[in-house]
Amino acid sequence: MKLVLERPLIFFDLETTGTNIIRDRIVEISIVKLFPDGHYEEKTRRLNPEMPIPAAATAVHHITNEDVAAEPTFRQVAKSMLEFFGDCDIAGYNSNKFDVPLLIEEFARAGLNFDVNGRKFIDVQNIFHKMEQRTLIAAYKFYCGKDLTQAHSANADTLATMEVLMGQLERYPELKNDVASLSEFSSGGKNLDLAARIILNDDDVPVFNFGKHKGHPVEEVLRKEPSFYSWVMQGEFPKNTKDVLTQLKLKYSKK
Repeated sequence: MKLVLERPLIFFDLETTGTNIIRDRIVEISIVKLFPDGHYEEKTRRLNPEMPIPAAATAVHHITNEDVAAEPTFRQVAKSMLEFFGDCDIAGYNSNKFDVPLLIEEFARAGLNFDVNGRKFIDVQNIFHKMEQRTLIAAYKFYCGKDLTQAHSANADTLATMEVLMGQLERYPELKNDVASLSEFSSGGKNLDLAARIILNDDDVPVFNFGKHKGHPVEEVLRKEPSFYSWVMQGEFPKNTKDVLTQLKLKYSKK
């Protein structure tokens, strides 16, 4: 099934030094830009993370320190990469909570802003979990009838994610074939930031979704405990989460 697009949709996947969004770095990125007419462009690049790759990470993606020693750093390719992303909508597998926030951090370290405003985000994992509750390898087998033989290769995972989304559209007639609807369905809830640290409650009021203030309105917490804002700003939270909290703080300060 051809995906209905109004503008290009980027599928991407990262291989990294670990799973900490703040501290870990990208060692490989693969991007597939799908255009409204159905053709697509692929880009895959390994990067020097400027830190040792732990053995546990290498065991997953098989990329060693020696493999990336002569590769460029993220900072060196950041500008051209940002241009390639343009104003495209974004799709991936577990991308809303991991890949996109980590990419935002990498751009920020390079002195660039990866603006999420106006973009739609499709997380294929969330669609899969809502429908079938399985992993990417199982999803590829289930929807595409093929074995994912090179799992944890950024390019293989990226192409598989794109195929899985097409398979999901074929299998579930209730899924609307447009980016806005898929983005809303795959968001995993009414989250205001990509990591879902700040969400909307049943009354559409922004509330914290972590820590001692979980479930408490953001406005109330900022008013009663203004130091909590500083704690978040200085803590190991994704830049996107900090940006959303800052926007809310400015909004409330104008009341």
